[in-house]
Amino acid sequence: MFGLKSKTAMALGILGGGILGGLLATAARADSGAATIPASALTSVKELQKRALAGSGAYEVVESLTTQVGPRLPGTPNDAAAVAWAVKTMKDMGLQDVHTEAVPMPGWRRGLERASIIAPLPQPVAVTALGASVGTGPEGIEAEVVRFANLADLKATPDGSLAGKIAYIALPMARTQDGSGYGEAVAMRLGGAVVAARKGAVAVLIRSVGTDAHRTPHTGMMRYEDGVPKIPAGAVSTIDAGQLDRLLAPGPDNKGPVKMKLVLDVGPQDPITTYSVVGDLKGTEKPDEIVLMGAHLDSWDLGTGAIDDGAGVAIALASAKLIKGLPEKPKRTLRVVLFAAEEEGTYGAIAYGKAHAAEAGRYVLGTEADLGIGPVWQFKMKGNANAAAAQAVIANALQPLRVVHGRDDEEGESSDLGPMAKAGMPVAELSLDATTYFDIHHTAEDTLERIDRPTIDQSTAAYASVLWLAMQASGTFREPAAH
Repeated sequence: MFGLKSKTAMALGILGGGILGGLLATAARADSGAATIPASALTSVKELQKRALAGSGAYEVVESLTTQVGPRLPGTPNDAAAVAWAVKTMKDMGLQDVHTEAVPMPGWRRGLERASIIAPLPQPVAVTALGASVGTGPEGIEAEVVRFANLADLKATPDGSLAGKIAYIALPMARTQDGSGYGEAVAMRLGGAVVAARKGAVAVLIRSVGTDAHRTPHTGMMRYEDGVPKIPAGAVSTIDAGQLDRLLAPGPDNKGPVKMKLVLDVGPQDPITTYSVVGDLKGTEKPDEIVLMGAHLDSWDLGTGAIDDGAGVAIALASAKLIKGLPEKPKRTLRVVLFAAEEEGTYGAIAYGKAHAAEAGRYVLGTEADLGIGPVWQFKMKGNANAAAAQAVIANALQPLRVVHGRDDEEGESSDLGPMAKAGMPVAELSLDATTYFDIHHTAEDTLERIDRPTIDQSTAAYASVLWLAMQASGTFREPAAH
């Protein structure tokens, strides 16, 4: 997971004006009146929720993915195994037109990672490289550490003042239910290396973007800019960040400058091709109209990618299987897309948006799962005259799951759906409870043991409900055409 609204912004920034312009130009709107949901669909959604809460099958999907495949860094053998796993799983559950879509992207590898304080008193430091970082070389670097409370303070320091030093950004992340604390903290991860390099630093370290108190560092993507020297970038665990904060604090107990040795034997590789996996549950009345369910198949390589985003993959596939098992047949097509390379910059989403620009007008509604196991606590999407009544019906149908109806004056958030949403596809957000998600996000602790069956069953029930009701609705969720 790359980060809520920041993920969408990055995706669309990479997408660029050319592709985005093509998407907007081809997103023809086939308005057919306000969306309405038939009574039969509401009867079926009760059965759908009952079956999901009794055992959605989502846990078994995560178990299979994390056990048979494990971590899924693009370009690795595990990544190829994940694609094969997804194709087989979709076919075995009866989805149609199952296929892969190529996603070209830069390669990157992780190797030896080690850090230690060598002065004033030697001690180890738990560290991990950030994705896309250049390496230190196998011999590493030794340098004094200079602390900054946040990215703004680093920006304010004079150019050249960090020559030969390691910049350390110490901003802690706030714990919130909606994950909003991630946005501020992730800015230092994304942009810290560029700012530090402009100040003359030889490397940058950040306090892990996480809400835990564990000695397990959090990885995640970072960026470079053309014309700015590329310096190694890593994250220390929150525990080690606390130790650095104390050692670097001014006062009578300060024992002088802190010097660190940092080894990050990582770095860019040749370009690679990975793959998104797509499968359809065909509608019987309007098969050309698509309700899109997204999750991302890739993961970081420290854990096994259970919550990020094995849980989303499981919710998507289990929802499709539950819907397929209903006596009532779907009217519209449900498309499940397991996107490639979300963590590295939503490359799969960008490729999908470009490849499917011509059919953007056929997408009725989209949603995605990429914030852990849940539970789902809120449903929201941007309201308009066509969607308002159906949106209220959907919200009411989710009440037995203790899902509240959120604001209707803003777009639902998404990352992998960003390009299609920008092309006009309405997005429904099912807010997964992120209170503890960032305790293990992007760490070695992201494993199957973090998946709670009742919680992921509730989340699957909520997603399946929204998908089903959108598939059975008449009319459109899009804003009325301007006249």
